[in-house]
Amino acid sequence: MNHPSRTARLRAWVSQDIPGGILLLGAALLGLSLANSPWHRGYEAVAATVIGPSALHLDLTVAQWAADGLLAVFFLAVGLELKHELVAGSLRNPREAGVPMLAAAGGMAVPAIVFVVVELMADDAPALHGWAIPTATDIAFALAVLAVFGRGLPPAIRTFLLTLAVVDDLLAIVVIAFFYGDGLAPWPLLGALALITLAGVHVRARRPRRWVLVPLALAAWALLHASGVHATVAGVLLGLTVPARAVHGEATDRATRWAQAVTPWSQGVALPLFALFAAGVSLVGDGSGRAVVAQPVVLAVVVALVIGKPLGVLGTAALVTRLTPLRLSPGLRVRDLLPVGLLAGIGFTVALLVAELSFGSASALTGGAKIAILGASALAATLGAVSLRWDARRTPRVITPVPPDDAHPAG
Repeated sequence: MNHPSRTARLRAWVSQDIPGGILLLGAALLGLSLANSPWHRGYEAVAATVIGPSALHLDLTVAQWAADGLLAVFFLAVGLELKHELVAGSLRNPREAGVPMLAAAGGMAVPAIVFVVVELMADDAPALHGWAIPTATDIAFALAVLAVFGRGLPPAIRTFLLTLAVVDDLLAIVVIAFFYGDGLAPWPLLGALALITLAGVHVRARRPRRWVLVPLALAAWALLHASGVHATVAGVLLGLTVPARAVHGEATDRATRWAQAVTPWSQGVALPLFALFAAGVSLVGDGSGRAVVAQPVVLAVVVALVIGKPLGVLGTAALVTRLTPLRLSPGLRVRDLLPVGLLAGIGFTVALLVAELSFGSASALTGGAKIAILGASALAATLGAVSLRWDARRTPRVITPVPPDDAHPAG
């Protein structure tokens, strides 16, 4: 019997929801601690170190490489998962996926509205550009909390959360591409799309070669970066080109196999390193006497994530099931979605990225938004965990009766 190697066991462990969430949280806490420690100057110097050729406009800081480069690996995993869900998973049947899909849209629209209302009431016009910060859900964190505290609950709850989070990611990618670019340069964009098309053709060959796909992917990423569209979108587009049905007599579809290969790098390397630099915010402000946590953007993000998210998810689900023919899975009620709505308020990874895209990496508004994201995500996770345990205790266990011995046929 062949036992898996130590490397294989590590890859399998990192790919799980709970370890992935722990690594992400640990890296964020480490970055926050370093930014507020006696070693903060060294941490800031590393984050600001410039690497890359200036001739190709790729002379980026380490923090920018983490956000623009490494995070593309995460979005590649998202693209592969999206392709699988669209072709063979929870998004295949629009009638069954309709409620969570529309709930995802409501769970993005309501927090954005709440954010804008709070900022207008605070007369904080410069922060309005961050309206999309509270719209995204961190699928890794949300599923990790559900895996730990949601044992005993119907599987339909996990399916609803997964569908909602996947659609949420897709809509967040659209928002980033259309609202947070640096001005569109058409020729690099067309070049990137052409290379992604070539990669999509080659990925369907009988034996796609890594030495062909990797240069095409890197070149497409560089061109998309030069086009003004956020470079991480390249990962999603490349993932969507991979077949999600078995081809050439293969036993398993390539989207599933490649997602299994990419996920350990995404959850074990890309996301923790991004969180390490993205969460490094000084809590004492810029020395002007105004603490970061006193900014109106902090209140706006917290209220939008902790209250706006569940309100948008549950409110939309209630309206859709009442006013349309769409229905929840059998045995699932709108009330059962309260933990899902609370977990949707965990806006970690994409929210941190949108905060940087909204205000710039060095802005005081960015620091306030990031602190709010971390705090609101922790609060949403705690409330979601408590709600999950409450529902798990109220859910009756189904015990299958064991027939007496004489009920079994002889022999």
